[in-house]
Amino acid sequence: MRLSLDCLATPEFAERLAAISADIEQPITVYLDRRGHVTRVGVGNVRQTRIPPVELPRYGAGRLCGLRCLTTSLSPEPPDEGALTTMALQRLDALIWLCVTRQGKTRRGGGATGYVAQTYLAHLLAHPDQRWTVSPELDLEDLTQQPCVEFVEALEGELQRGLTSQAVAEGRDRVLLVGVKTQGISDCRFQEGLLELQRLVETAGGEVASILQQKRLRPHPQTVVGEGKVAEVALAAQTLGVNLVAFDRDLSPAQARNLEREIGLRVVDRTEVILDIFAQRAQSGAGKLQVELAQLEYKLPRLTGQGQALSRLGGGIGTRGPGETKLETERRAIQRRITRLQRQVIELQAHRSRLRQHRQTLPSIAIVGYTNAGKSTLLNILTQAEVYAADQLFATLDPTTRRLVLNANPGSEPDVVLLTDTVGFIHELPPPLVDAFRATLEEVTEADALLHLVDLSHPAWYAQIQSVMSILREMPVTPGPILLAFNKIDAATSETLAIAQAEYPQAVFLSASRGLGLETLRQRLGQLVHYARTH
Repeated sequence: MRLSLDCLATPEFAERLAAISADIEQPITVYLDRRGHVTRVGVGNVRQTRIPPVELPRYGAGRLCGLRCLTTSLSPEPPDEGALTTMALQRLDALIWLCVTRQGKTRRGGGATGYVAQTYLAHLLAHPDQRWTVSPELDLEDLTQQPCVEFVEALEGELQRGLTSQAVAEGRDRVLLVGVKTQGISDCRFQEGLLELQRLVETAGGEVASILQQKRLRPHPQTVVGEGKVAEVALAAQTLGVNLVAFDRDLSPAQARNLEREIGLRVVDRTEVILDIFAQRAQSGAGKLQVELAQLEYKLPRLTGQGQALSRLGGGIGTRGPGETKLETERRAIQRRITRLQRQVIELQAHRSRLRQHRQTLPSIAIVGYTNAGKSTLLNILTQAEVYAADQLFATLDPTTRRLVLNANPGSEPDVVLLTDTVGFIHELPPPLVDAFRATLEEVTEADALLHLVDLSHPAWYAQIQSVMSILREMPVTPGPILLAFNKIDAATSETLAIAQAEYPQAVFLSASRGLGLETLRQRLGQLVHYARTH
């Protein structure tokens, strides 16, 4: 059927729809485009027949989708919260709500009339504090006299003007964070994880617009969060004008696909944000090589296909058809590239091993620690190196080795060690990064001793110590002895400093940026090297 362009609905169309709904005793939902064509019909209410955002004709924060919806209701009540939320998620031009009586008044010429008791008209609003409006109860004649084209154009113009103030800076993502607290995670650890994700997003160049949270016993297997929270995330994304949704945990390929289909925006997880930062930070050829390997290993299981994109190369019923598809070609090309990169990483390992053999005459110390603990700053202060250092997560990726003179007393031979700055660790370091950066992490396992640097000014400094020690324990080769050093004591509170001194009396306390405690550190490093070489 096709309706006139100058009306939202006709009495005949609405009565016919209501008659069918009364006959089958089920609500019916019909979607029409702006040319008046019926594009979709479903048995069920608006929520049950909802169109995923990716299947809508058009989608965007400042525009309507180009479809209006007529739906019947077997009760005399106006649209409920669920129906209005679904209207907002789909960004419908309008929602026309037809309250149906069980029996019509007359039947003539194969048609029916009198089935519509009352109607309601709902549509979106551009006001940030009010998402939609619902008309008072209308007669069917009043509803069908509403002009369609002028109504939709005026509404879309208001929405576009409301979006102008939320314009995203060019090249900068506006991000909505979603955190899920499951059983076994403390409130403190959960909040620390959200703050860390916020720092990661900002380091990657994004702007955090808002944070949504949900508590669950366990993540939902299909969408991580529940159905209601998915709708809330989609509504918040529309209201805030974001173009990216980031979750505080790793998402399976199926979960990421389901969320993108329901929300209508690109969805990333914590690992993908970290990989993006690594891609921006990699400077050397070795660093770029390892980042590309990590990205491809992350991407490979997330290649998806459906219908013609699936494999048809087998034999038997259901497997005959087209030959190798685009999906298989891409997967095979990525697998070949991964294999080639893995060979290059092995060659890189051998190259670093030869470099270490040349340096075997001198003892080596690797600086390890949580990201942004101040490792590069400390290396620069101690050795006058010029490594890039900034108050950022993962500011440097490539290991840098410099000579460090521990004592320069006149008349005595100076003690010289090799000090290596390594890539920063992070809580639950993604497996693709561990595998790809094994050549870099070997600098840790091959060192004679480790200097574990901790940012004492960070509120989660104790949890960061545990995370770093957990990663070190999982390494294939047990590292050497470890000296614990607390950095940024000038920015820490006196209470925090007292707690750390009581908990770790053997540690060194310093401030690399202020030059505090560096002589003590040199002495303790000399003792550490002597212990490592004699045991």
